Amino acid sequence: MSFKEDLKEVAAFRFKDEKLTPIHNVGFSDLDNFLGVDEQIGILLKNTIKFVKNLPASDVLLWGERGTGKSSLVKAMLGKFFPEGLRIIQIYKSQINDLSHLYGLLRGEDYHFILFFDDLSFSIGEESWMVLKALLDGDIEERPSNILIYATSNRRHLAKEEDVNERFANDAYREMISLVERFGIRLAFLSFSKEQYLNIVKNYAKLRGLQFEEDTLNKSAMEWVQRGGSFTGRSAFQFIEYLYGEEMLKEFDFKYIIKDKYINS
Repeated sequence: MSFKEDLKEVAAFRFKDEKLTPIHNVGFSDLDNFLGVDEQIGILLKNTIKFVKNLPASDVLLWGERGTGKSSLVKAMLGKFFPEGLRIIQIYKSQINDLSHLYGLLRGEDYHFILFFDDLSFSIGEESWMVLKALLDGDIEERPSNILIYATSNRRHLAKEEDVNERFANDAYREMISLVERFGIRLAFLSFSKEQYLNIVKNYAKLRGLQFEEDTLNKSAMEWVQRGGSFTGRSAFQFIEYLYGEEMLKEFDFKYIIKDKYINS
């Protein structure tokens, strides 16, 4: 099918070799599954509604700790507003210089496009951030009104910490800070507390239909953290998926594959 035909049924695309290719099996997230980020959800939700309703909307930077739901929240917007004509295009930092060409492909389409930069960061000396800054700001070529930019980053200023500490007075660094300011909305996603983490674990367990005593579940969840997890939504999800797999495995007779001494280890 052509790109125009894909737009009717496909929610997400990749920009590759100056063409848009469909991404199938996009993992949409349900807004009801998020805990501890109600304020961020409300702000992003209202901004995305304005965008699909042809009202003034802002580019958004979602920054903060790994595993706190930044990327999942963007995909949740796509799932909610796909029927309204929202589509998402995955963009990589290496493609920033080609965005002007992408603008030409999307201009005039009767859909709204979020250009999605996931895990975006720059080092001092890179030039691609200057191109992105110009495209956010609007250079001679005006950005089509049906395009918005959402980006996630583990770094508040999109710069590596060593650059922040060692080159704060550097003009190039200050210029890169000005890139962050081009995002009209900047949403922070901080580490969860122990209590928030355990609430998220409990919520995911409920969604999976797992039934454990609360004390037992909490103890196991904390042991998961001690073995390398963290107080994040991602870690809570990984723990419950592991636990769910363990419970489902009990329904299979796999002793012919694994010796008894390993089964309960």
